[in-house]
Amino acid sequence: MHRFKWVLIFSFLAVCSLYGQTEKSYLNETKDARDARMEWWRDARFGMFIHWGLYAVPAGEYKGQKVKGIGEWIQASLNIPRQEYEEFAPQFNPVKYDPDEWARLASEAGMKYLVITSKHHDGFCLWDSKVTDYDVVDATPYGKELLPPLVDACRRHGVRPAFYYSILDWHHPSQYVDPDAKSPRAGHARNKIYEEKRAEYINYMKAQLEELVTRFDPAVLWFDGEWTPWYSAEEGRELYNYLRNLKPDLIINNRIGKGRQGMSGLDKGEGAVGDFGTPEQEIPATGVAGVDWESCMTMNDTWGYKYFDGNWKSTETLLQNLIDIVSKGGNYLLNVGPTAEGLIPQPSVHRLNAMGDWLDKYGESIYETTASPYERPQWGRYTEKPGYLYVHIFDWPENNTLEIPLGVDKIQEVGVLSDYDEHKLYFEQSSKGTQIKLPPTPPDEFSSVVVVKYKRN
Repeated sequence: MHRFKWVLIFSFLAVCSLYGQTEKSYLNETKDARDARMEWWRDARFGMFIHWGLYAVPAGEYKGQKVKGIGEWIQASLNIPRQEYEEFAPQFNPVKYDPDEWARLASEAGMKYLVITSKHHDGFCLWDSKVTDYDVVDATPYGKELLPPLVDACRRHGVRPAFYYSILDWHHPSQYVDPDAKSPRAGHARNKIYEEKRAEYINYMKAQLEELVTRFDPAVLWFDGEWTPWYSAEEGRELYNYLRNLKPDLIINNRIGKGRQGMSGLDKGEGAVGDFGTPEQEIPATGVAGVDWESCMTMNDTWGYKYFDGNWKSTETLLQNLIDIVSKGGNYLLNVGPTAEGLIPQPSVHRLNAMGDWLDKYGESIYETTASPYERPQWGRYTEKPGYLYVHIFDWPENNTLEIPLGVDKIQEVGVLSDYDEHKLYFEQSSKGTQIKLPPTPPDEFSSVVVVKYKRN
């Protein structure tokens, strides 16, 4: 590390010392304050996840060996030594990167925020960090920052920018692989830390996170890698409070702390901190009442680009995942993994365009809605706004008749959402619920939506 970067770290420590004397506690926020801060995020419902870094260079294969797992874990899965992995940096030259195109794609897909990997487990940074040379400006032939133009493009297209940041770091000299680990991936996943360098690394993280917050003003910080055994619950709480002092309206996921429980990430026990849970590659069966949560999921089987992964989910599956998640009160963070050149794979683009077309017609039934007040029907899902029930029909009934549990004398009007003013539907109410007479064919190939306007008590 260059001498001037050490000077910057020492300057940062001095600022931290002064800052700590006036720090405000955000760990016991009032419900009203939290609701105001979380409002836009709860209304957004749909965001883009981007996993991009040096791992896009090998694209899932190294020295003729194809990685069996996810692409961004290739350093761990194939046990690539740190010095060999660093050799990907001179090969990383994303000359086809078009941040405006990325932001426009997210916007036109109906996504309201975008979370990109500022630093993944491999420690490589997508901005010009002042405390390391292991970044896109200093270590690659591209020589330019990737985050600033994307942040600007997001704001032009009405998408809130946000950053993923890994607590685990396979590159930083404070950490090392346990030589007694049972497998290479387990060793990397559970990096140990030299205790005499622990404070140095915590301050390194703080310095980088301060850069991200003060330079780019992200809407969300999305942490990962908190499972590493050396990281403590107390460090998580302190880091959360530090960041909220830098930006009081910042939203931070639960992986900044140690309260994560399995893949659902919704544990509220000792060590928990953060603003929303993070189920990964899963949708909770019934949602989680009283908890903000977001399912992060891939379009194929990998997060980071892997050239031979063609196991793409259908547009129908992706849309019905979105509806399912929203009907349970959650958000959907859907991933793309760009190539080393800076291109989002065409199968991802195709699916996002189709999702955007659907949301152009039916977005009212997704944005600013709340979880269904009723049990999940076999034929589809419900979402709701005050005075409106949105009936999402996945499987069109053979008799063109739909039964919903909304009771007698409640309903005022029923119509097809995409053509509500012109296409009202006949319905009959009884003490058992309401029968709606549907058109003979579904209006949409993926999920048709009927909107029910009803009287509120």
